Amino acid sequence: MPSILIVIPARYHSTRLPGKPLMKIAGVEMVERVAAIAGHVCRNNDDCRYVVATDHERVLDFCRARDLPALMTPENCRNGTERCWAALSGLQRRPEIIINLQGDNPRCPPPVIQALINAFEDPRVDLCSPYVQLDWAGYETLMKNKESTPYSGTTVLIDREGFALAFSKAVIPAIRKVERAREKSPLLSPVRRHIGLYAYSYSALRAYMNLAEARYEPDYLEGLEQMRFLENQMRIKMLPVEYRGGESLGGVDSPEDVARLEEVIAGFGEFFPG
Repeated sequence: MPSILIVIPARYHSTRLPGKPLMKIAGVEMVERVAAIAGHVCRNNDDCRYVVATDHERVLDFCRARDLPALMTPENCRNGTERCWAALSGLQRRPEIIINLQGDNPRCPPPVIQALINAFEDPRVDLCSPYVQLDWAGYETLMKNKESTPYSGTTVLIDREGFALAFSKAVIPAIRKVERAREKSPLLSPVRRHIGLYAYSYSALRAYMNLAEARYEPDYLEGLEQMRFLENQMRIKMLPVEYRGGESLGGVDSPEDVARLEEVIAGFGEFFPG
């Protein structure tokens, strides 16, 4: 079995939501929720570890007080992928698979992470990420949420083999005639909501760090780190997964997202192990 490291990037100075890792969601700090998910996955896989990679002493002290593995990484990491790479320099043993479990994804189901790990059984895969295909109710919720928080939530287009064609903070594909689209596919919309979770082989992550920033990657445009892979013809295998309720939720990027997540927890119950 390959060795696995789950890295939880937890940047304290978020532009849109300062202090995000320590923000409480239904009474539990966000980073603790994500760490519980990672711990659950590690207990169910051989040679699997996790670590919180932060840029702030407050997060480091919080983790240490709760016996959560954590280390400091530079403040100048531009995204979670770069922070994953920085975390490797603080470890003695190099993993074969690195899971980037964003610290603002406190409702990521463990089976979704397991699907990424299992994807590496195919030797052609060295980079993968999950998505949820929205039903029409989920599509309507996403469109409504975009009215107040237009840059929360990412969508993805895939090719016929299941590899990513494009990502955007806009809703893609654009649906020009909703009623006709619903007639063609009554249950599922054509919109796929990307879950901000990545798995890389060590070589794929190393290659990323040697590439220049992509044209559409900067935070004044899409602000999506995965654009660097696509622009350099590195194929991202997209894995269809399901959530137990709250399919339209992604990362927590705003106070509105916190409120939405607490509503989901109130309706569906707690979702993190332990």
